[in-house]
Parts: sequence; C-alpha cells; structure tokens
Amino acid sequence: MKTEQINKIMSLLKKENVDVVSFQFVDIPGNLKSVAVPTKTEINKKDFEDYLENGIGFDGSSVEGFVRIAESDLVLMPDLTTFKIFPWKVDNIVEARIICDVFRPGGQPFEGDPIHVLRETIKRLEKKIGKGTTFNLGPEIEFFIFQTTDGMTVMPLKTDVYGYFDYTPLDKATISVNRAIFYLQELGINVEKVHHECARGQYEINFRYDSAFKTAVNFITYKLAVKTAVSENDLFASFMPKPIFGVAGSGSHTHQSIFDKEGNNIFFDPEDDYHLSETARYFLAGQLKHTRGIAAVTNPTVNSYKRLTPGYEAPVYVCWARRNRSALVRVPEYFPGREKATRLEARWPDPSMNPFLAFSVMLEAGLDGIENKLELANPVEEDVYHFDDAKLKKFYIETLPGTLGEAMSLLEKSEIARRALGDYIVKKILEAQRAQWEPYRIQVHKWELDRYLAR
Repeated sequence: MKTEQINKIMSLLKKENVDVVSFQFVDIPGNLKSVAVPTKTEINKKDFEDYLENGIGFDGSSVEGFVRIAESDLVLMPDLTTFKIFPWKVDNIVEARIICDVFRPGGQPFEGDPIHVLRETIKRLEKKIGKGTTFNLGPEIEFFIFQTTDGMTVMPLKTDVYGYFDYTPLDKATISVNRAIFYLQELGINVEKVHHECARGQYEINFRYDSAFKTAVNFITYKLAVKTAVSENDLFASFMPKPIFGVAGSGSHTHQSIFDKEGNNIFFDPEDDYHLSETARYFLAGQLKHTRGIAAVTNPTVNSYKRLTPGYEAPVYVCWARRNRSALVRVPEYFPGREKATRLEARWPDPSMNPFLAFSVMLEAGLDGIENKLELANPVEEDVYHFDDAKLKKFYIETLPGTLGEAMSLLEKSEIARRALGDYIVKKILEAQRAQWEPYRIQVHKWELDRYLAR
C-alpha cells in the first residue's frame, strides 16, 4: 500500500511539474512549520523518494516547545494521505505539501508532536467505544480582512460597511473570499457556505465536517489558503480572536459528533426531548465539567479572553441549551431525517487554538463524561448574560476563566489536559503562555494612562 502511494505521488510530481514539496508539521502553539525539498534534479528525485519512505531529519532545537540543543535531532515522517498540490503559484513555481508526524531518531513518536497527541486520543476513543469509531468535527472559523498602508494594518476595511449576512458588492474583500473558496475546493476541502459576519470586514467560510485528524489538517490548511488569497489582493487576513474593541470577536464554534464504524451517529436518540443519546449526554457533561481546565488550550492567547466577554455572542457561562447562544454548548435543532446532523456545538474555542491539541482535550473531556457516566445538568434556555450572581449560583453556573493567567492556573491542575496531552506538552504550553502573560501583565496600556495619569 505504501509503495503504491509513493508511486502515485512521484507520478503526480512529474505530471503537474511540481518544483518543490514542503514537508509540513505543527509546533505546540499551532504554527505551521516546513522543510522544503526541491524535486527537479535526478539526485533530488532519488532523495525525495527516500524521504517519502523513511522520513526526513531536521533540527528541532529551534522549534518552539520542541527539544533542547543537546537532543535536537528529530525526523519528519510524512503521512502520504495528506499530499496536496497548492493551487496558487509564486513566480510560476508549483509547490506541494505533505503533513508529517514527528519522531525521534530511534523510531519512537516524539511526545511534543501535536499530531501524535491527537492520534493517541483517537485510539483511546476507539478503545472505549469501538474500533472504527470516529470523532467528527466541523469548525466555523471566523476571520477579519483588513487593508494595509505602508505595511501597517488599518482597521477596519474602509469599503466594508456591512453586517451579519449582508450581501456585499464585488470589491477586493469579496474577491479575496471567493478566491479563498476556490483554493479550498482545489485542496479537497468541501466548502458548504460563506457569509459576512457581524463586524465590518469579518467573514466566515464553512467547510464540511470530517474526522478529527482530517478536520485538524483542514483547519491549518484553511488559515493558509485564506491568508494567501487575501494577501494576493493586497489585503491582510487576521484570525486574532478580538482584533477590534467594541465589536464581535472571531470564534471557532466547533460542531461535534461521534459515529460508529457503520456510520451511525451515536449522539442521536429519537426518544429524547433534545434527541440526544445517553452517550451524548455523558459526553456533554464531561465537557462542561472540564472546560475551565482546558480553556488555555482551546483559547491559548492573552487576546482570547478579550473575546470571551458578555455582549457579543461569545460564551462566558458554563451551561448548555438549544436556542440560547449565550450558553457554552448549544444543541442545534433536530430536523426529521437528519439524524446524522445531531451534534453538540462548542461555542467557546477560537481560531488561535492548535486544532490538534484542542480537539484532543475536547475529546478527552467528553470521554471522561462517558467513562464516569457524569450526570448532565438541565439546559438553561434563558439569556444567561442577564443573570445576576444570585441567579448564577441558583443554577450552579460557573464562568470561563477571565484571563489567560487564570486559565493557566486551571490548566496546570487539569488531570484531563495531562491525560490528553501528556506532562511534556502541558509544561511547554505553560512555559510559552507565561512568556505571553508576564510581559502583558506588567505592560502599561494606553487605557491606564488615559484613566490615571492626571490623578
């Protein structure tokens, strides 16, 4: 099978006249990394075929969260199923990519590789529920398009004066979005719909749900394709959770379901009021119990917590509902004949997350609920934003962390995060986040000067 896949890739390189292939991997914060290999000379062709078979070595000591200089050698092992030729060209250079797992030279998986972490969590899912079980996800990734002047970002886009679901005339922003859709489709990502979001210059392109690993790959590919398409029109795409004060931030609402090996949605129950199975209820209870402890993974930046505030449809309160969009998790309405669409919409994650790590902790939290048969609290269909402290206490509703500092403290104590990610990655996440939090915490901001300087 592997030989057949390698032969197919080598044939595509020749047929499509590919100049270079990027062996891509993901660091712990979720940045896309790459080792590029030219393919045209006979020597390179021979080396490239060997890389497909045996992997390619690289120095991991300079990659954030990876290894120390004394243990720097690592190996990129390509996942041959992820080979894609990019639909865009720079100076007529044809580039392809292949996603890689990271191994140590002895052949052991590298414990700091986010892709390995997700693969291991999926194995635990299959062990608990059954071989061939899939954790399906469909993220709704929002982003802003800004114009730039002399290399400096200008916010917002001057020509964009539109709001939620507005039909927009053909300008540079909509041309960019249309080009991004084309790129995504060419890369095998099934785009289902696109619309203008609440804020000026804010958009959302929805692609079809898939298994956890494929969706994580699609997530990082989506961001790359959007940034590329937008930059080709001399604009700038940002996935920052809250780039503009006073308007809606960018979330990554993530729809979740579990299918058995026959393709049946095990979250569906026709007799339940919410059409949720017992398994789905346990899973949801687990996520609600552990969300505070994993928030530093699903919302990993200082800026993430500027989005998680009342008033802009971003969730703050740990509860669930059907129609209430202030809830942490929403259960979309069931339509007869669409049993496979029964799902849980996690509304708290944002686009700055590393999808491999975020999907791992979200799944692990749900599995803990299933394993321990956690009881699900009643839904809260009222707008929780208008609850006072007494009412929150009455409904036993907790809140998400208010800052990255608080989220870090909760992550450090989270057994679920350590079970999903391992001590190594939790330690590296906390080190990277302290490097964000401490300079931010001691910085004197303009708001403080405006408020206190004259006192």
